[in-house]
Amino acid sequence: MYKLLSDLSIIEVSSFVASPTIGLYCAQMGAEVIRVDHKAGGLDYDRYLLTKEGRSLSWENLNRGKKSVALDLQSGEGRELLVELARVTGQVVTNLPEKSFLSHAAMSDPALGGRPDLVSVRIMGWHDGRQAMDFTVNAATGYPLMCGPEDWDPKTAPPVNQVLPAWDFITGAYGAFALLAALRHRDATGEGSEVRVPLGDVAVGTFANSGSMAEMLYRGSDRERLGNAIWGAFGRDFRTSDGVRFMVAALTPKQWTGLLAAFGVESEVAALEQELGVRFADGDTPRFVNRHRLFDVFQQAAAGFDWAELSARMSAQGCTYERYRTMHEAANDPQLVTNNPLFGPSPANPSGFEYPATRSFANLPEKDVGDPLPAPYLGQHSEEVLAERLGLSSGAIAKLVDAGTVRLSDKE
Repeated sequence: MYKLLSDLSIIEVSSFVASPTIGLYCAQMGAEVIRVDHKAGGLDYDRYLLTKEGRSLSWENLNRGKKSVALDLQSGEGRELLVELARVTGQVVTNLPEKSFLSHAAMSDPALGGRPDLVSVRIMGWHDGRQAMDFTVNAATGYPLMCGPEDWDPKTAPPVNQVLPAWDFITGAYGAFALLAALRHRDATGEGSEVRVPLGDVAVGTFANSGSMAEMLYRGSDRERLGNAIWGAFGRDFRTSDGVRFMVAALTPKQWTGLLAAFGVESEVAALEQELGVRFADGDTPRFVNRHRLFDVFQQAAAGFDWAELSARMSAQGCTYERYRTMHEAANDPQLVTNNPLFGPSPANPSGFEYPATRSFANLPEKDVGDPLPAPYLGQHSEEVLAERLGLSSGAIAKLVDAGTVRLSDKE
């Protein structure tokens, strides 16, 4: 955890992935992120997979380094406390609907006792208010119907969903950027901002920014399925004699010549160039157009090596490659995890389970990154935050606890 945002406090009212990711990334850069949940836990508090103690590993990892306040958000008093926390703090991240007690107007309108310079970032489904989640917006973009084996019938083949909720994480990263942009604007002008980030717009906008939308309109049809081949360039999975499957990519002249040398196929490729009347060194287009012939050459060569020998040859040539791992293998891989400075020692996790935890993805070599922090217990900081932020006395907080409006730590 870096301390670049140590002067920033954020109220987060979130669930699931996109919205909590905003707070997570800010916390990893040193911000004080105060997550406020309903006293029984938010919608994601018991998200699968649970440990035998009933703790969600997903929740634990998306909420590292945050503080937790638990209120009865079904009661008027609990909601009033949350709105007041938002006003006092000045910046809020949420995925609650705009037409809720936590609307931007309720937090910012002076006529309602609000704070005009408040900055709110709200994660939405679609821009028109329809609900959405990662897998539904992904269906809308067309990507799942672009994935799968090349020989599938385009009229009958099923969609292939991605396992990673990528749009959620991209939305979270964009939300963190949008929050900091709005705060910078407030520093310059004194103006608050209401920022809405629709998950669906992030997906469709990324589809457009990648050039894929223009491509579809230009060609007037869908792109064919490519299996594991890389679109528009040379790259695919191959298998060695001992059954190791790996991925290679060649987008630059150096990557291409390195693969030729590592696989030992210079003469075969030269003969293919002579046959087809092309020069594969001329760039992506001839390599992609003739990919099937090239794939046959490279796979035949790969089958003549075991993985240890071929991977050593590719490393020596500076090739871009990686072997396929199962996720369990990746979690136990020394290169990816154990010897990677991204990971730090296990903090005291609420689950009681010890495992490596991530630091900030960004590496600032001249600054001390520190060790990963644990996620909070639900309600662990309720008393601290209400006292420091709202100036409530211990007696007043005790009454709220007795009334069921406030919950303290669920550690026990």
